[in-house]
Amino acid sequence: MKKTQNPQCARCPVRVCENHGAKMIDGPPAKNKLPGFCPMKLMPEVFAEAALEYLKPEVREFARLASVQEFQCFEPPAGQHRARLSRIEELIQFSRKCGYKKLGIAHCGGMMREAGLLSDILEKNGFEVVSVQCKAGAVPKEEIGIAATEKMAGPEDWESMCNPIAQAMIINRTQVDLAIMLGLCVGHDTLFIKYCKPPLTVLAVKDRLLAHNPLGALYLSNSYYRHLRTGNK
Repeated sequence: MKKTQNPQCARCPVRVCENHGAKMIDGPPAKNKLPGFCPMKLMPEVFAEAALEYLKPEVREFARLASVQEFQCFEPPAGQHRARLSRIEELIQFSRKCGYKKLGIAHCGGMMREAGLLSDILEKNGFEVVSVQCKAGAVPKEEIGIAATEKMAGPEDWESMCNPIAQAMIINRTQVDLAIMLGLCVGHDTLFIKYCKPPLTVLAVKDRLLAHNPLGALYLSNSYYRHLRTGNK
């Protein structure tokens, strides 16, 4: 049986799609250099389908504002790529561009301080803020089949489960314009994304070891974290 070829953009040696150095007068990039795993080669119908989505006025405008925001993240002159905005500043600017008034923060219970600081900043910048932490509901972990020996607090102690579905439902019900995910655990974040209905952005992800900077392990994967590249973790 022939193995299905999957897109592998992360391994692309040519990056034809970026078309660096070309001018508008030159037209689109030549596709004769596309590697066999390029999605432009494997799935041209997907790009045609996506193009139709961008024709929808609300989608087109959202995409336009996102690209304007990207442009404004850098200092002039164009092409220098000197960054000038933090992620939080981008969040504020983009929310204003979109006309958002009410923002919802879904955060980890271990990030109460960070969630409070973020709420203060957003409110000072004119937004109404809803926040809901992962332990809301106080549902014991036993409800989802966790054994006493699997509780971090210990077998005899109460331990509330993370409740990302309830977090999403609260965010949905309060009718926020934009949901912000802050530090939810792997898996819990997946459930939140699945059930969250309003537009969603991520401010930070959970990495207990690396101060919530998971890219640190990638940057050190040839030294302190080289065991990750052996597949023996």
